Amino acid sequence: MKRKPLDKLLVALVYSSAALTVFILFFIIGYIVVKGAPHLKLSLFALHYTSENVSLFPPLVNTVLMTLLSLLIAVPLGIFTAVYLVEYAKRGNKMVGAVRLTAETLAGIPSIIYGLFGFLFFVIYLGWGMSLLAGSCTLAIMILPLIMRTSEEALKSVPDSFREGSFGLGAGRLRTLQKILLPYAMPGILAGVILSIGRIVGETAALIFTAGTLARIPNDLFQSARTLSVHMYNLSSEGFHIDEAYATALVLLVLVVVINALSFFVAKKFTRE
Repeated sequence: MKRKPLDKLLVALVYSSAALTVFILFFIIGYIVVKGAPHLKLSLFALHYTSENVSLFPPLVNTVLMTLLSLLIAVPLGIFTAVYLVEYAKRGNKMVGAVRLTAETLAGIPSIIYGLFGFLFFVIYLGWGMSLLAGSCTLAIMILPLIMRTSEEALKSVPDSFREGSFGLGAGRLRTLQKILLPYAMPGILAGVILSIGRIVGETAALIFTAGTLARIPNDLFQSARTLSVHMYNLSSEGFHIDEAYATALVLLVLVVVINALSFFVAKKFTRE
């Protein structure tokens, strides 16, 4: 059958939107590479930050530490919550609806609000000060709804026949979850983790209020730590190191690409298994 003019128009819009999205992505990457690559130099990777070398090495280490600590807090809590909502909670449970509504509401709150909350609660009330721990806990609260919702949808996508077959073979609920459900849902769970990592490494407003802007590698969790995004913001706002800010943006972009590639490799490995 011949396609109607409206169908052809919709197909053209879909392809155009996809092409535009790819073009924007490569344009941003190309722009950052062109502006940042010529200004990458060894002094930017000095062990210690000074006002002359504006080294990005301490913020790079702090970004990795902040990401790992935030994920260490948020990922287990988000996955366990999703497992309870999908596998253990009774259907029609009012608490399940309340938790989902709360997660969706938290996902829509601006990051500056999280930063203000983290400043008042972690920095002031708990007395942690502007520190790596305060920033990580704030980011963990930010990414928790995303991890929880993506994990929940990934578990829902597992066919019920898998559960029934496992139960029919005599496996318990916990073993079914461990051997059948989680491996099958792992690619979807990792997709949520990847999105969470992108939000962590790109966050600035919340960390200025909670982690501070001290450009050095902290000796413990209660010292201030500047991440790459905050470092780039400081350099660009001062106006004296714009070229170095573009170089920092390039390093941040490479870091995100490497993390996403590793996550994709892990997800692919789980899919094969």
